[in-house]
Amino acid sequence: MNSIEKQVEEILSKLSLKEKIGQLNQQETPVGEEVESFKEQVRNGEIGSILMSVGATAGNDAQGAVNVKFYNELQRIAVEESRSGIPILFGRDVIHGHRTVFPIPLAMTASFNEELIEKAYEDISREASNDSIHWTFTPMLDLSRDPRWGRIIEGTGEDPYLGSVFAKAAVKGLQGDNPADKDRILACAKHFLGYGASEGGRDYNRTEISDYTLNNYYIPAFKSAVSAGVKTVMSAFNDISGQPVTSSKYYLTDILRDRLGFDGFVVSDYDAVCQLARQGVAENDADCAELALKAGLDMDMHDKVYLNELENLVKSGRVSTDTIDNAVRRVLKVKILKGLFENPYCERREYDISKHREDAKELAAESVVLLKNNGVLPLDKSANVGLVGPFVHERRSLMGSWMLDGKAEETPTVYETIKAKSEGSVVSVNGTGLSWDSSLKWMYNTDVTVLCLGESWTATGEFRSQAEVSLAPDQIKLIEKARSTGKKVVGVLFCGRPVAMQGIAENFDALLLAWHGGSEVASAVADIIYGDTVPCGRMPMTVIRESTHIPMYYNVTSSGRPVNCYYGENAGECYIDSLATPYYPFGFGLSYTEFNYGDIKCDKKEIALNELKEGKKFKISIDIKNDGEFDGKETVQLYIHDKLASFMRPIKELKAFKKVLFKKGETATVDFEIGFDDLGFYLPNGEYTVEKGEIEVFIGKDCLTDRKITVLIK
Repeated sequence: MNSIEKQVEEILSKLSLKEKIGQLNQQETPVGEEVESFKEQVRNGEIGSILMSVGATAGNDAQGAVNVKFYNELQRIAVEESRSGIPILFGRDVIHGHRTVFPIPLAMTASFNEELIEKAYEDISREASNDSIHWTFTPMLDLSRDPRWGRIIEGTGEDPYLGSVFAKAAVKGLQGDNPADKDRILACAKHFLGYGASEGGRDYNRTEISDYTLNNYYIPAFKSAVSAGVKTVMSAFNDISGQPVTSSKYYLTDILRDRLGFDGFVVSDYDAVCQLARQGVAENDADCAELALKAGLDMDMHDKVYLNELENLVKSGRVSTDTIDNAVRRVLKVKILKGLFENPYCERREYDISKHREDAKELAAESVVLLKNNGVLPLDKSANVGLVGPFVHERRSLMGSWMLDGKAEETPTVYETIKAKSEGSVVSVNGTGLSWDSSLKWMYNTDVTVLCLGESWTATGEFRSQAEVSLAPDQIKLIEKARSTGKKVVGVLFCGRPVAMQGIAENFDALLLAWHGGSEVASAVADIIYGDTVPCGRMPMTVIRESTHIPMYYNVTSSGRPVNCYYGENAGECYIDSLATPYYPFGFGLSYTEFNYGDIKCDKKEIALNELKEGKKFKISIDIKNDGEFDGKETVQLYIHDKLASFMRPIKELKAFKKVLFKKGETATVDFEIGFDDLGFYLPNGEYTVEKGEIEVFIGKDCLTDRKITVLIK
């Protein structure tokens, strides 16, 4: 027994049943008349954790600022006035920023830069820990192929490998090497499992996922988070094929703990335990509590079902004290690892917020995706620019949903940042509806019109699904008006998701997807528009032509008939009334410079399967030259295709990427290694296998690359 286990057992041995159950109870922050009774609950040991927000959809609802004095007082009561003396764990949704707001996670992923993502979450943890926060409910690792789902903004898109890279970076950034450090906070991998597959993109809805698909698409990012040392996991609202995850021992224990090796604690999502009754697998709250706890769900968020029901369930023999004790052990272990017993109170420390803003700008810049450019960008600083659209003077929506503590007034606008850089005239028009009519004269009297368009932050996030993922009709009308002037038109889209591009992208000379990019996205956009920064973002999701083409994702399996029109074959064969190919494919993004790829080279043509198992790898390289006029970063992407397997395999799978800075005129060699862990797949029972046969290896700028070699596993 190690020292932490010994400490856990010593604490556990002194707890009453009620105090044990209290450790499994998380309540949201009290307000008004609730405060005094809440303090009494703390004294009685009934609260193990506090959710530092109010409401089920905190990311879209106004939340009060964190009151450090108030939380320190609650902690003092827990430590000094309760019989157990166990500190409270404070958790808040610090999803993609605190005072400094970074790009939404989907946009972060578009950077394809794990170092910047890790740095961002390190900055976030430093700010959040300074406001009493011990724990945040991120990273969200729900693979999703449906941009209609409002929570797509919190995830990493459609690729399991890219999600796995993000998971590791976020967990390491938040927790560091030692989560007990005062400037670190605990990460929470969510939502385990399959939430991103909600039918029709409708939030909280059912999912239908086979074990084969679950293992190969939905589990890898969570596996990466567990390997990175994540200390908490949040269970998902949804059912999978009729089995609610909240009550599933198969998902929460057999897979998460036994197969993946997770050794922290599992927290429910908001009110998810009591919802088992609505899902039809429990008759009442007692049933809900019994099912969830026995499944392996340790902490109940908000609904008090554990607090109200577990004591009677133990007395009646339906739940054993051993089951309670095991859950409490896991919670206590995490509290010890966080260092709460040594440092329960928040002590304010200085940090360099200006450095955090610089980091936010750098990540925002690398997240911006240049989708189209007919030579109009970068603009000459002497150009006369007309800024038109709802995002010209916008601040709040630039920061996106799930932003509780940033300040809109500290967020520069596009007008302010363009005006500061321009050496020509900058005129702006802002409004909606008929007021756009007057904007035509501004467009005629400038060299270029920059349309700043997008979607409000309120149109994304939890319980914010949309049936149509396009720009609003008045914005599309504005694009058509701008095109009619004959002037050059640049589009900058501030969105939480990739939007349908049919009838939109054609009308721009250049088009930037800037996302909801955080506190410094307007500054990053201005740098890119004027060429002070060379764009290098890449799409983490497919950009569709029309909403009716959802779902569309690159790592699809081949059909037995020639109808893989989504990605690479027989365009027009999917539907007789529309062209169902990606407008922009996964991994796509342009630069201001030109990268030319040479031939792929490999150090060997074949490796025996047993040698792969022993660690031997294919060493693959490619020469790339920057033939353009700018220094620039290129994301070199490696995909594979297993040509013949016992199960159908995707037509392409991302297995590695490297983001490399090339000086103009420079040629450099980019090297990869792929081995046993990269060349196989998971069977429905979760067993990993690598089979003999030919593997096609592709390297290119995006998933549509046809540059390949073939290697053999013999």
